[in-house]
Amino acid sequence: MMAHANHPFHLVNYSPWPLTGSIGAMTLTAGLTKWFHQYDMSLFLLGILITLLTMIQWWRDISREGTFQGLHTYPVTLGLRWGMILFIISEVFFFVSFFWAFFHSSLSPTIELGKIWPPMGIYAFNPFQVPLLNTAILLSSGVTVTWAHHSLMEGNHSQTTQGLFFTILLGVYFSALQAYEYIEAPFTIADAVYGSTFFMATGFHGLHVLIGTTFLAVCLIRHLQNHFSKNHHFGFEAAAWYWHFVDVVWLFLYISIYWWGG
Repeated sequence: MMAHANHPFHLVNYSPWPLTGSIGAMTLTAGLTKWFHQYDMSLFLLGILITLLTMIQWWRDISREGTFQGLHTYPVTLGLRWGMILFIISEVFFFVSFFWAFFHSSLSPTIELGKIWPPMGIYAFNPFQVPLLNTAILLSSGVTVTWAHHSLMEGNHSQTTQGLFFTILLGVYFSALQAYEYIEAPFTIADAVYGSTFFMATGFHGLHVLIGTTFLAVCLIRHLQNHFSKNHHFGFEAAAWYWHFVDVVWLFLYISIYWWGG
């Protein structure tokens, strides 16, 4: 393949990482089940280790083929863009299911819930305390990642570094505040449909924040190693798109679940 690289197709070399990634995901899922039922984290930690090692080596190979081997030509990059767009669309529908469940239960609460929302005995969060602070944090991170993107397109290396650093910092701050909010929560995931829809929606969003923060951290490392240029930086663009998606989902979560639903 390396001898005939000037083609418009994204043909990759044989790679063990899809197989090891599948094994890691299976071990992680089985480990979660074992942890929940037998209170033993050993298999779960093994799954995390396999998945992390797979991520590091798979991302290394992709960075290598896009940066040094010249395999990410314009047609290939176009395909990657469409792939990322379709992935984000699938994520939109993933969250639509959570909003659907929330509004189905909140707009017509059943007799079992006391015909009221939130259900009897549930004390919802004050939307103007930690949730409002988290909203300000994520909106600020959207500004800093846009700052980093525009700086990269203008060839300003130092400001791109600063913008990415502050975006990652704000992402970590958001995750820490949400962890604190969960610890202090006056209800649990087992408290009626309110608890289950609240923690499923906000918990999966929190997971996406962690994924997005990792995505941006990898981009910062690649940027510091001069992998990106003005015209060739789709890895960063994909991370920025994903981060803006996370921001928009949080706005819907804040308005509907924290503010209106509480």
